[in-house]
Amino acid sequence: MILCLAQLSPYWNDPGLGLEKMRKFAVEASQKDADLIAFPEQFLTGWDPDDTSFATKETGSLVGGMRDIAREAGIGIIGSFREESDNKPKNTCIAIGPDGDILAKYSKIHLFSPGGEDEHYLAGKDLGIFRYGSCKTGLAICYDLRFSPLFQAYRDKGVELMIVPSAWPSSRIKYLTLFTRSRAAEFQFFVASVNTVGPTPVDNYSGGTCIAGPDGTIRACGSGNEELVYYDIREEEVKSIRANFPVYRDYSKTDYKSLK
Repeated sequence: MILCLAQLSPYWNDPGLGLEKMRKFAVEASQKDADLIAFPEQFLTGWDPDDTSFATKETGSLVGGMRDIAREAGIGIIGSFREESDNKPKNTCIAIGPDGDILAKYSKIHLFSPGGEDEHYLAGKDLGIFRYGSCKTGLAICYDLRFSPLFQAYRDKGVELMIVPSAWPSSRIKYLTLFTRSRAAEFQFFVASVNTVGPTPVDNYSGGTCIAGPDGTIRACGSGNEELVYYDIREEEVKSIRANFPVYRDYSKTDYKSLK
């Protein structure tokens, strides 16, 4: 499966222009034979932990627009939006197939409290898993990368590729690569982090989009500019590495909190 990571800057709080930009790059990726394209965290509006405007339901026009783009371009899309819910919205990532069908949905579990995201958004409670072709794929969002038990849960479900839409600021960019590689090596699957680039009213972003293989090595990475990053994901490599170096069979299910 050829995965494309769209390292782009958003049109701030202008989802209409955001959809047009998404369409342009989805078509370009499709023409270059990509099977699936992933966009940064809350790409259609820009990530803002204090802003809940443009929150919409799964049946709303923003998700509908992404589904239309997937059908028009003939490519799978990983998008991110502010999902309307009962009290506060959720920071939600959605996987859409090339036929426009919704394959999976994941709402960010670990909200970024240093930026106040937990005050304005609700945390998710479920994993987001789907099969794209023969590759079992999971979803996480940005700050989630710092919490390895989430990725262990995906590994336990047999996931072979994690896709992580992000808005990871320039001041902490080295940790995006660090945690992407760490989660990949730790759980022996591909981890693809697609980041925002450019200044926004919230922070400055310098790209650093990257894909780490199941051995923890970087397989592809972006610069500090807008660009599309491609890599051919081969899930058989995950199976091979897990079989040849089966570290997980030595994993202890000890309740570490009970240790003295």
